[in-house]
Amino acid sequence: MTYSIDPSLQQLIVRQFPAAQAAGCFSPLAGLTGLTGKVTLDRQVMLARRQALQPIPFVSRRREYRLLKQLAASGLVPQVYGHNQHWLLLEWLPGEVLDAAQIAQHLPELVTVVSELHHQPLTGYRLPMLALLRCYWQQCRQRNIHWLRALRRLERRGEPLPLRLAPLHMDIHGGNILQCGGRLRLIDWEYAGDGDIALELAAMIGASGLSAAQSRRLLLDYARHNQLDAARLARQVARWHPWLRLLMASWYQLRAEQSGEQPLRQLAAAAWLAL
Repeated sequence: MTYSIDPSLQQLIVRQFPAAQAAGCFSPLAGLTGLTGKVTLDRQVMLARRQALQPIPFVSRRREYRLLKQLAASGLVPQVYGHNQHWLLLEWLPGEVLDAAQIAQHLPELVTVVSELHHQPLTGYRLPMLALLRCYWQQCRQRNIHWLRALRRLERRGEPLPLRLAPLHMDIHGGNILQCGGRLRLIDWEYAGDGDIALELAAMIGASGLSAAQSRRLLLDYARHNQLDAARLARQVARWHPWLRLLMASWYQLRAEQSGEQPLRQLAAAAWLAL
């Protein structure tokens, strides 16, 4: 289904492409945030990402725009056309997303892509994990003592000291890995920032449905590719797992409350149960 383009998005398109004649159309894309759409304008196809009307911690199209501009020379991110108060306009990357089985088949190539990202200069946007968890706690209405205890445990423990700081994507799963022009590309960079490389790997393992054997293979390949001690890397990844479990449950809880959607409520309930 297609829709007419939001006036603020149309203004951005006209500003970036003054020669464009047609009004174009907007096709929403599937996703848990519901903030992304495909824009078709004459022969030009673009990706438009709306600023969330209800705040999601750390998500900012302005920050995303600046981060992608900093990483533009790497060739790892889509081209940025422009942004305004409400929208971010990006290059449309054609291709097919990977499913869980395909991720396992493409692990060596994925390790190469992630390693290349982790060798880029820092962006200056540090991922504040403890502050993020506190922010989710403060924004959600439905809180309980088990959540508070989990948060307090992590506060007492303190964030793991980084093994190596690097730019991270922080949302690598099948839906955000694209087979594009014979290579893998990463899309949806809204949670990207600087952090521990082990945090990225822990998030990948948690979100991609990899088996224990596949996870070990991922860590071994990454350690070999980046000249790291594999056992030390695995220990550091394990330190981040409790942080990510609480972050995921908190994210589902906030999005369920903001949207009122039953699938998100079910995901939140399952995440709390697993926690």
